[in-house]
Amino acid sequence: MSPEILSQKNLSYEQAKELARHADPRVRQKLAAREDLKPEILYYLAEDSSAEVRKTVAHNKAAPRQTDILLAKDNDASVRGGLAAKIARVAPGLTADEQDKARRATYEALDLLAKDQITKVRQILSEALKNVANAPPDVIRTLASDSALEVCAPILEFSPVLTDEDLLEIIAATPTQGGLNAISKRANVSESIADAIVGTNDVSAVADLLSNDSAQIREATLDDLINRAPDIKLWHAPLVGRQKLPKGAATRLAHFLADNMLDALQARADLDADTLSAVKAVVQRRIGDDGIDKIQIKEVDAAQDFLSVEPPITMVKRMYENNKLDTGVIVKALNSGDHSFVFAALVVRSGLDPMVAKRVFIEKSAKGIMALAWKAQLPGKMATHLQQRMGRIAPSEVIKATGDAYPIKNDEMTWQIEFFTDLCSKGAV
Repeated sequence: MSPEILSQKNLSYEQAKELARHADPRVRQKLAAREDLKPEILYYLAEDSSAEVRKTVAHNKAAPRQTDILLAKDNDASVRGGLAAKIARVAPGLTADEQDKARRATYEALDLLAKDQITKVRQILSEALKNVANAPPDVIRTLASDSALEVCAPILEFSPVLTDEDLLEIIAATPTQGGLNAISKRANVSESIADAIVGTNDVSAVADLLSNDSAQIREATLDDLINRAPDIKLWHAPLVGRQKLPKGAATRLAHFLADNMLDALQARADLDADTLSAVKAVVQRRIGDDGIDKIQIKEVDAAQDFLSVEPPITMVKRMYENNKLDTGVIVKALNSGDHSFVFAALVVRSGLDPMVAKRVFIEKSAKGIMALAWKAQLPGKMATHLQQRMGRIAPSEVIKATGDAYPIKNDEMTWQIEFFTDLCSKGAV
């Protein structure tokens, strides 16, 4: 039979049956895209030898639901991904205890796709279901607990199916790195969820929570965060930007904010005359008659406090072993001023003795810090930030990198590591 017959508006059952057996997979694929075929023809094509044909059936909204489980178990990820995008459109209202066989098959297919071994398939399903108000709760909870951030994040941030009880359970179970951030960004985060996020001591997630104007944060919780904020710069801007602050908060913030944040604080429209006067008085005491900000001096002096405390090596090593110590986590810690964590990350990722790494910073060696970051497999640009923020290298002596590349040859970097290792082995610590 000539494939030109596919251009006909209507095909007889016999014509469709014959075309479904055509030798050219392109003909069968074109047939599989039609929505006017008998269900058994599409079911037959769902078992076609060509993945492109099966994927076309997966996309076809006219395909009988009996094909859902068949295609959800397909050995081609693109077929399963195509099914995930389509099947999500019929997900609303499905439950685990469906009596109708067709609807039950669709639910089981959804459940299979939510547990698919390929991340991309689960991600497609997650993106498709994130805003569906009556998606199957079991499937949503499975996706919300996924180990891949690209799968769980859309559900954690947007799904209206998740209850506060669900979210509290997920938070207690320590979600995937970045999962707490997604929850912090949800619309109208409740006070109980906000308290749970704050209780995790995840600096980055709390920063996102503070930045979320719709998040309901208890005044007592905000007071506690302000008490802890002086050493956590990542919280400063979102605290200043919150629409409503506890009484006296502005004055307390004025004691430790950087200059640019002080300007933003004083520019708030909700500060009454007395509060604004109190803030300005705090700023004046900080500046003094000599015009030098005492807080900024204190920050410089304390920049290398991480060298005098016990770094959290054990915790960081556990994160590393669980593949959760990526560059993004270290960058966030550096930006928030958690230098002790960053130092531990350098030690764990480089495999060097902590005393060797400490010696590098004690000597304020730009090349040494560059080599330490290289050994820890961090991007070159981050090595530049480490020199500036933790090494306190003079601006004129900072070795600058562009992007991931290092401006120093590997041989020189290896020599630096060996030099500081030898220095420590000789007791010069």
